[in-house]
Amino acid sequence: MTYGDMLAAQGLVKSYGGVRALDGADIRLRGGEVHALVGENGAGKSTLVRILSGTLRPDEGTLRLAPEARSGGIAVVSQELSLFPDLSVRENLFPYRPPRRFGLLDRSAMDRAARPVLAELGLDVEPGALLGELPLADQQLTEIARALLRRPRVLVLDEPTSALPAAAVDRLERVLRTLTGRGIAILYVTHFLEEVMRLAQRVTVLRDGRVTLAGVRREDVGMPDLVTAMLGGTPQQPVRRTRAVTDGPPPVVLSGVCVPGRLADVTFTVRAGEVVGVAGLQGAGHLDALAVVCGRTAVSVGRVDIGGRGLPRSLRDAVRAGVAFVPSDRKRYGLMTDRTVWENTTAVSWLALGRGGFMPSRAELVRRTGDLTERLRLRGDPHDVVARLSGGNQQKVVFAKWLATEPRIVVLDDPTRGVDVGVRSEMHRIVGELAAGGAAVLISSTDLAELTEVCDRVLVFVRGRTVEELSGARLTEHQLAVSMQAGGRTGTGR
Repeated sequence: MTYGDMLAAQGLVKSYGGVRALDGADIRLRGGEVHALVGENGAGKSTLVRILSGTLRPDEGTLRLAPEARSGGIAVVSQELSLFPDLSVRENLFPYRPPRRFGLLDRSAMDRAARPVLAELGLDVEPGALLGELPLADQQLTEIARALLRRPRVLVLDEPTSALPAAAVDRLERVLRTLTGRGIAILYVTHFLEEVMRLAQRVTVLRDGRVTLAGVRREDVGMPDLVTAMLGGTPQQPVRRTRAVTDGPPPVVLSGVCVPGRLADVTFTVRAGEVVGVAGLQGAGHLDALAVVCGRTAVSVGRVDIGGRGLPRSLRDAVRAGVAFVPSDRKRYGLMTDRTVWENTTAVSWLALGRGGFMPSRAELVRRTGDLTERLRLRGDPHDVVARLSGGNQQKVVFAKWLATEPRIVVLDDPTRGVDVGVRSEMHRIVGELAAGGAAVLISSTDLAELTEVCDRVLVFVRGRTVEELSGARLTEHQLAVSMQAGGRTGTGR
């Protein structure tokens, strides 16, 4: 069945001060299609999404909705979760105007409406479960379920798979095919170009607020075309470092480590100058291993030695042992979004570690921040409020905060989640520089290609155990996927 345009935007212009976030952008969303929107961080994607959803008024341009789109509305699922972790799944699914009976919440009616949508997404959770206790991937699927319960005719998904394991991504892709079969228009904002080539019928590319590819059919472009349209040239390749692995005592040692229900007899080391990846399906235990290194999870059995100081009892203890931790959820755990770049960057090195003396001058802290942001090629000023930066630049602030501590051990949990190919390449460059400088780097990523690009070797976890170590010619995306799938999902851990 052929559907017409659900939404048409033309000549959209939006400026912030003297900077044009959008400069005459056009886009048309057709019913029954997935329309991918791609571009670097700061290209204008977020501004365009906010205008389409009605939360931001453009300075110029027009926006038209088809009658059925007006009645069904536009639902937006943001990359940064807008959920309430202290409430149940049910309460998060019906935050506004929930069903009532005799003036009271009708939980039975809520569950009847929610269960088919949860099942469609392959989300096996009880509606009464506390949302904050679910893995991040399940929380992201819960937000998508909330949007679908509104029965929109236009659905905007902003980086919907950035925190999802492969199995959940497959489920979401099946759901998208069902939704487009119903005539829903889907705007799919992503940095994963493989998803664009696999899912989208049309693609629009933004660069510096301007459209460089406008609604082209997916079969008419290749991935190199998309990269060129995004960056204006080929992306910078990660710097290939000279190996600097030392023969001294390894900074990270886990031997026979057990955490009830999560880890069983885990043994590995990370040497100075080495980049070691950990990989596994959701709940496989690889993230629990990172939590042990960072002092966030207690160990029941086994030996742990981090930075020559034994088992860290807390994240603060781990930081004092020279550990830097870049989390996957930067807004919840990595940033003070209402504070400036310089306040975020110096938070750990000065406040927690006392670097720079009892009361360094603000000018000195700003100067140090400027040195770090220049090294990271961050677009912004030390005095900028972090909330106003793009996602990629926010991630650079997290990196800057930990680089300021001069860490000996760097733990990265999905460090390039939700950033574009340009920022991703820059993050990889920094990882290589850290290792070349003698740091021990431990990294987890939902992007298997990232692990193959930056790691010297990767440890594969299945059911809380390390089952394989891949390196050299065997370290490929295909072999990683095969090794991870060998033992299936455990259902435990994060």
